[in-house]
Amino acid sequence: MAGLNKVTVEDIDVKGKKVLVRVDFNVPMKDGVITNDNRIQAALPTINKLVENGAKVVLCSHLGKPKNGPEEKFSLKAAADRLAELVSAKVTFANDDTVVGDNAKAAVAAMNDGEIVVLQNTRFRGAEETKNGEEFAKELADLVDDEVFVMDAFGSAHRAHASTAGVTKFVKETAVGYLMQKEIKYLGNAVEVPERPFVAILGGAKVADKLNVISNLLEKCDTLIIGGGMAYTFIKAQGGNIGKSLVDDEKLDYCKEMLAKAESLGKKILLPVDTTVAAEFPNPIDAEIAVENVPAGEIPADKMGLDIGTETQAIFAEAVKSAKTVVWNGPMGVFENPTLAKGTIAVAKALAETDATTIIGGGDSAAAVMQLGFADKMSHISTGGGASLEYLEGKVLPGVAVIADKA
Repeated sequence: MAGLNKVTVEDIDVKGKKVLVRVDFNVPMKDGVITNDNRIQAALPTINKLVENGAKVVLCSHLGKPKNGPEEKFSLKAAADRLAELVSAKVTFANDDTVVGDNAKAAVAAMNDGEIVVLQNTRFRGAEETKNGEEFAKELADLVDDEVFVMDAFGSAHRAHASTAGVTKFVKETAVGYLMQKEIKYLGNAVEVPERPFVAILGGAKVADKLNVISNLLEKCDTLIIGGGMAYTFIKAQGGNIGKSLVDDEKLDYCKEMLAKAESLGKKILLPVDTTVAAEFPNPIDAEIAVENVPAGEIPADKMGLDIGTETQAIFAEAVKSAKTVVWNGPMGVFENPTLAKGTIAVAKALAETDATTIIGGGDSAAAVMQLGFADKMSHISTGGGASLEYLEGKVLPGVAVIADKA
């Protein structure tokens, strides 16, 4: 899948045409205010390119998970307002609960070349969006006279929704935007043609979420580092005592298989040798907490592991030093708590100090790297948690597959 040969925004003539762009404006909000606008910023290169080339740009995105149709707190108005501050073009927000309604139609009809209309949250159409409803897909295409669709929402590319995949059936031209290109380049090359040594780091809570990723990466990488909550299932599979730590008992045999697979392929799996333990999970999550450091397979029965220990931090950092490509998905512990963020900080610091190509696979690891101030030291931070995981699994993403290939 590396270097996917898709038509890009560079390849199409958009002057005077209406262009529907699927962006990822699924930004974190608190009390109606955007707390992090990274995803809007990430969409700017594609939006600006289309504006400069004289397109009439219509943007669509989802935000959050509205359960019962339209909900004010999931309106895209705040994202449209923020976009208006970031671009020089005129931005109009079309506030229709049906997404494609009278406001949207009027706003698009009134557009001049180089202007932008932002549609309301695509998820306001519920199952019509998420189940790839043909009628909604056609309404979106009709809004831009079935002319051009640009896919630039990598974070939603693993979903075959009306606004990510279905719409492509009804338009004359399709292309990927700059953000999609960048994601495909970094993640695709890392997995298919990495510069070696290639080190993959997996963390986070559940083994189940990363079953296929572990198996696929073992075939591609030289060393696989496993930290975070998922490490305890591996440690238990090796006969260790893990106390009250998070464990997925149904996956013990799978962990044994993966350890055997690594051995048969001549690959290294690095697991924690020590762990930071506490009597219980912090509540609230950032509360002060008393901890101690114990060997990873000797966690007392009344304690739980919540971060990798100091010796493990040094071993993991050392493994990263000699790497030429590093992919990291999932924190090493409860990074939202200052006492339990040390393992994640140690790994982030090791990545920041290496000359390797460093790719952060979205989700919590991206949040951790940004929160800890290491974002500008990474080669690439993926905007898609689930999408980047599926990409690392070797899956074809529906939102990528539907875009036209270059002739």
